[in-house]
Amino acid sequence: MVLLKDCFHILTPEGTDDLRGADILIRRNRIERIAKSIDPGGSASRGASGEAAPRVETGKGSTTEQAPDEEIEVIDCSHIVVVPGFVNTHHHFYQTLTRNLKEVQNAKLFDWLIYLYEVWKGIDADAVFYSTLLAAGELLKTGCTCATDHHYIYPMGFQGDLMGIQFDASGKVGIRFSPCRGSMSLSKKDGGLPPDSVVQTEDQILRDSERVIKTYHDDSDSSMRKIILAPCSPFSVTEELMRETARLARIYGVRLHTHLAETADEDDYCLRVYKKRPLSLMQDLEFVGEDVSYAHGIFFEDAELELLAETGISVAHCPSSNMRLGSGIARVKEMIEMGINVGLAVDGSASNDTSDFLGEMRQALLLQRVRYGAGALSASDVFRIATLNGAKLLGFNGIGSVEEGYLADLALFDIDRLEYAGALSDPPAALLFAGINHQTAYTIVNGRIVVRDGRLTGYDEQEIIARANEISTQLLKYI
Repeated sequence: MVLLKDCFHILTPEGTDDLRGADILIRRNRIERIAKSIDPGGSASRGASGEAAPRVETGKGSTTEQAPDEEIEVIDCSHIVVVPGFVNTHHHFYQTLTRNLKEVQNAKLFDWLIYLYEVWKGIDADAVFYSTLLAAGELLKTGCTCATDHHYIYPMGFQGDLMGIQFDASGKVGIRFSPCRGSMSLSKKDGGLPPDSVVQTEDQILRDSERVIKTYHDDSDSSMRKIILAPCSPFSVTEELMRETARLARIYGVRLHTHLAETADEDDYCLRVYKKRPLSLMQDLEFVGEDVSYAHGIFFEDAELELLAETGISVAHCPSSNMRLGSGIARVKEMIEMGINVGLAVDGSASNDTSDFLGEMRQALLLQRVRYGAGALSASDVFRIATLNGAKLLGFNGIGSVEEGYLADLALFDIDRLEYAGALSDPPAALLFAGINHQTAYTIVNGRIVVRDGRLTGYDEQEIIARANEISTQLLKYI
């Protein structure tokens, strides 16, 4: 059990009063109780003789009560703002190894991709393992407890089960994980952008997509592992692959994802090759519906937004990446007003170039105001986008809110810091409007403390840093 004691502030569901000074009791993987002055009671808090079980220091801000049947960790949260764990709805973990490359710091999407494909063709099992540790670690340390990853690079000769490697790494650091089995089938010889060595045949893709669903997908209420099928984009796969992937996903009840309406170049490509706009193409290929999400969605026209609302499609908004590549500003304010489900995403770390999720929330708040004015999005809007909306997009129930009975996915931020002084009239909003350090004091996933005192508990951070830098250096030799 974990008892979060005397919380400075708890961000509660919309329509209820936010709590100050209350406790949160976590038993196993769920929030059992939220109230003031919780006594866990029974044998869980008393020794065999009936005396109160002793408490011993276990590190800054926490103690442990040892009992015969169950250990209780009590964390002093008197300087902590507790919020729901955030949900990241689009990412490319492998790109952590190729961020900040000087040659593409100022490139737009297609030029950026053409250059980087030549680097990414060198990705191997170690690159997948350590980039997953790195990206997931950054996310956890900035409050994100559930994430997807869109991996569509499958280099020729890759040794090992790529998605199995990712699940191994994600399990070690403890993130709730719903990766995409991505795909590309069009290479340069077919009029696509990537080299021949990183694409697969349609048969290879569909067979492996079915295999990873059967091997890894868990649709239970407290699932830590889900699979999404995700052809990369309209300009990197055939029409037939997009259609057959959608049909396969619906046979097994998994969700669908792709990049869409990200750039004007994509619009031009689809009009030239398919004689229709990207969303119209998706309609023809059965890639629409409540089980579908699109990353970016910058260039949707008015009628297309109406179609998104009617069909229940979700959009993964990637503000930092869209600014970094100069792609544009998504119409998020309008989407929300129309009832379109919008989640938040950091996107790939070669186009952001971080996995800083709290920082992404601040970017989302401010970027909409550039387009629509000071009232475009509120702090509460952004928290909803980053939590409940994201959970809906990925198909997870029981996360995204601090409520009794919900899964214990929580982010704990220490506001007893210089940068928050004077900002505490609205503590949750202070995390977005103020602050210079976006890292949590604690992150809890499925009842497990995965970040303690700002450090990962499941893996040595220094090893991740050293190995990621070594692998990055090796990859750059491909250019």
